[in-house]
Amino acid sequence: MSKKIDISFEDEESLSTHLKRRKTRPQVKKPVVKQSYEANADVQRWLNTQTIDQKDLTKPPFAPTFLAGQRDASWILSSLSSFYEQDLITDVLHVVKSGKEATVYCCLADPLTGLEYAAAKVYRPRMFRSLRNDAVYRQGRTQRDVEGHVVRNSSHHQAAFKSQRGRAMQVSSWIEYEFQTQLHLFAAGANIPRPLAQVGNSVLMEYIGTVGEPAPLLQNVILDHEEAPALLASILNDMELFLAHNRIHGDLSAYNIVYWEGEVKIIDFAQAVDPTQSEGTFPIFLRDVERVASYFAQYNLVIDALAVATEIWTRQQGAF
Repeated sequence: MSKKIDISFEDEESLSTHLKRRKTRPQVKKPVVKQSYEANADVQRWLNTQTIDQKDLTKPPFAPTFLAGQRDASWILSSLSSFYEQDLITDVLHVVKSGKEATVYCCLADPLTGLEYAAAKVYRPRMFRSLRNDAVYRQGRTQRDVEGHVVRNSSHHQAAFKSQRGRAMQVSSWIEYEFQTQLHLFAAGANIPRPLAQVGNSVLMEYIGTVGEPAPLLQNVILDHEEAPALLASILNDMELFLAHNRIHGDLSAYNIVYWEGEVKIIDFAQAVDPTQSEGTFPIFLRDVERVASYFAQYNLVIDALAVATEIWTRQQGAF
């Protein structure tokens, strides 16, 4: 038989206080509502800069059906409308891939380009906060302040980009540098997608693959052992070609190489560096070689990454 627990109170006031305490519900913290990146002042300024005035349009407004209902439709539309106005694309078909910093879209290319499809890489608004490993890759690039002047001193560099306007200028310069690198290397004969245009936060290039089936990343491909040696040689040749034209990819791996119909193409040059602008960039180049070597090791293609990187670097040292 269970015992009845007797709780006694010395007076009525303490009993009343006890009952009120029992009825009081525990306080629950309200969830923090995060402000969208699109609402950021820098982002809004960027959007206003890119948005095309409807009265200046020379053709019907760009209105891809794919964007209907998309949460960030206004951001994407403002990012791609200029390509439409330049007769480079006519429609947006689907998302190719989406990452932390950018989303790539498959677009229907304008016949004037000579291509059937184009890939539009649109950087997200979060880029106004940071770019991954930004400080590391600034070492191999020419930096400019809000007036376009070269910034060489590190303390001056920090001051130059402390303001919102300065940060926006830094992001703009970063994306423009990526596109200029693509133009530079494609003209040199590198196996990369053909670059088409760059406006603001967007880069347009040749699309590799078919609609709904973009070329897979090399990381996700199981190669025939017979084709692996030629593909490894192709990638190493491109890396040397990059170096001969004063570029290091900076983030090369099987995740930044696509495979299509027996060939490979290198993509994503956001972290490319120019070895002529800074000393100490060999470790970045070596890391690229190591990552490529690591992927091909599964096909019994074992190379000494340090020896190969050193040989290529020494052979091309005269270029920088």
